[in-house]
Amino acid sequence: MEEHVESVDYKKICDELYDGIYLADENGKTLYVNKSYSRITGLSPDLVLGKYVSDLMKEGLYKNAITPDIIKTKKPINAMAEIRTGVKVLLSGSPILDHDGNLKKVVVINRDMSDLLDIQKKLIASQNEVEHLRNLQITNKLIGKSDEIQPIIQMVHQVANLDVTVLIMGETGVGKEVIGNEIYINSDRHDKPFIKVNCAAIPANLLEAELFGYEAGSFTGASSKGKIGMFELADKGTLLLDEIGEMPLELQSKLLRIIQEKEVTRVGGTKPVKFDVRILAATNCDLYELVKTGKFREDLYYRLNVFPIRIPPLRNRISDIELLAKHYVDFYNMKYGKQIVFDREVNEVFKTYTWPGNIRELQNVVERLVITSEKHKTINAELSRNILNLEPESTNTPSEELSLKEIVEKVERKVIEKALKDYGSTRKAAVALKISQSSVVKKAKKLGIHISD
Repeated sequence: MEEHVESVDYKKICDELYDGIYLADENGKTLYVNKSYSRITGLSPDLVLGKYVSDLMKEGLYKNAITPDIIKTKKPINAMAEIRTGVKVLLSGSPILDHDGNLKKVVVINRDMSDLLDIQKKLIASQNEVEHLRNLQITNKLIGKSDEIQPIIQMVHQVANLDVTVLIMGETGVGKEVIGNEIYINSDRHDKPFIKVNCAAIPANLLEAELFGYEAGSFTGASSKGKIGMFELADKGTLLLDEIGEMPLELQSKLLRIIQEKEVTRVGGTKPVKFDVRILAATNCDLYELVKTGKFREDLYYRLNVFPIRIPPLRNRISDIELLAKHYVDFYNMKYGKQIVFDREVNEVFKTYTWPGNIRELQNVVERLVITSEKHKTINAELSRNILNLEPESTNTPSEELSLKEIVEKVERKVIEKALKDYGSTRKAAVALKISQSSVVKKAKKLGIHISD
């Protein structure tokens, strides 16, 4: 077996290696290079074989060759070298000594750095992209400079570290979860769990088990191992109860007891488990109205309403629309690899729209515009009106046959019809139009507009 190994030509073996092999004698004369050496450096064997490294350096074939230094020091050396072809290689050279310590040969391993450098560039680019996306996500926490949102920002930072229960109120899509995130990030519990539960998304018969957990075999379909509840998962951290107004009455009483006693008993269990959780609650309902109609427990309402924050709808913070739209354009341009730009007129269109879905609707509209547009598209007012299903802006002067009164009535009819359609009731339409509910009803009747409430 030993004879068989010795009979194999070392050159054949070296030619199979991925790394380049360079071999020189004790004087620096090139004796051998393998195939990978030529592939990596771009230098054919006849350019280097039989030549001294010092001469090759003078010719400009190499920069920072290590063979001369290995001959002087008789010690291994690692370095980066540049070949005349522009290739950068990582060199690992070692001296080959005889029994008396005399230098016999120098062997240098050449590793191709181009792939590694390319990967490094891609990694840096990827890190920059991730960092940019992260920064966009961070600024997504709470955006706005309007007079309507500034007090909300102040309240958030005022209450974040107080560790009290916060009730976050506002219409669907105004950013209640964003406020919850902001409170959590700026609290002393920011490095502990943040658990979010949507009370409206989980069926009522399963919500109790999700919140409080259950013991093995406590009900049909229950896991044989049982399940830990959200309160236990959020221990030492923060629990956001979203859409709290949708919680069934029978579950509200248990929630109140758990918040007061700071311990939870799993469904089917008997042993209470202590926990330390900060409660945030969010709702798009008027909880006090629900209390008056008997749909929400009054004692739970006051327990949750320790520090209320009411977020204004987007239609009441018009000066923030352009800032929010710019943020989402930047975010989705980065996400989808595009360079979409909005005309100045687009922001004017956005400011005239009522945004019944609030910031969430604005975000979705911007995302759709980015997705459906060509890579370098400039979005104009017409495109923005189309996606919002708004009628094209009329360029015609009013008909001479219409009186001023008729023109006003025509505009009023359109505005009121749209408000009733967007908000679904005369009360909500009145709030949006900043007039009384009775005025909406009277005008609708006068203009022949059908109302359902």
